[in-house]
Amino acid sequence: MTALLVDSHCHLDRLELTPFGGMLEGVLDHAREQGVGWFLCVSIDLDNAPTVLQLAESHANVFASVGVHPNEQGIEEPGEETLAELASHPRIVAIGETGLDYFRSEGDLEWQRERFRRHIRAAHKVGKPLIVHSRDAREDTLKVLAETGAAEVGGVMHCFVDDWDTAERALDLGFYISFSGIVTFRSADALREVARRVPLDRLLVETDSPYLAPVPHRGKGNVPGYVRHVAEHIAELRGLPYEALAEQTTENFFRLFSAARRG
Repeated sequence: MTALLVDSHCHLDRLELTPFGGMLEGVLDHAREQGVGWFLCVSIDLDNAPTVLQLAESHANVFASVGVHPNEQGIEEPGEETLAELASHPRIVAIGETGLDYFRSEGDLEWQRERFRRHIRAAHKVGKPLIVHSRDAREDTLKVLAETGAAEVGGVMHCFVDDWDTAERALDLGFYISFSGIVTFRSADALREVARRVPLDRLLVETDSPYLAPVPHRGKGNVPGYVRHVAEHIAELRGLPYEALAEQTTENFFRLFSAARRG
């Protein structure tokens, strides 16, 4: 099948490989069979950053990011200079994932906001876009992005789950909106309305695999090939041919992550 899609956010180093003969190549072959040709493997802390980079270095169609997830604690705290140095590698196309998550963290969360700011400063240094995670923190996420001039580097609101007002404010900051399998869930009517309204040239699709498998695989392990279900669902919502939606989201990906090359 002709490769049309990019899985713009996955964690290839965390997949359950047993159904694929214990080999990542089996996962990537399955994805190619579904028309998925490129993958952005996203870092969640500095410990797994070398693994993520190695995957990108050994696969021409895999790109990598560097960053520390907002919920990660008890780990090496990312310094601005360290992030910038790691992100200068040509196979690193983004800073993240970073952002704010108030769902799993309690108390004074200024440490999360300061970590987020360091990632944004690093993105400014290297001129690469941000991958932003935001959960139960929409106001503070948008406030930090605005205050730090994040619009100058841009990025994506990954695994978007908020309302249209939030999406519109992020779009006004120059950010893209990425939808995961959540948009296929029965309970996601409000999110589907956002997916209908986001400008087509600012829309991305992702799996966030191994998490959040879309319908019809909900509740099972997720893999990059399932991003096709997300794209097909959004194409149907918008009354577009699947191929048009797939080609546009792929064009959007390579425009945003300009360090990535189709190969």
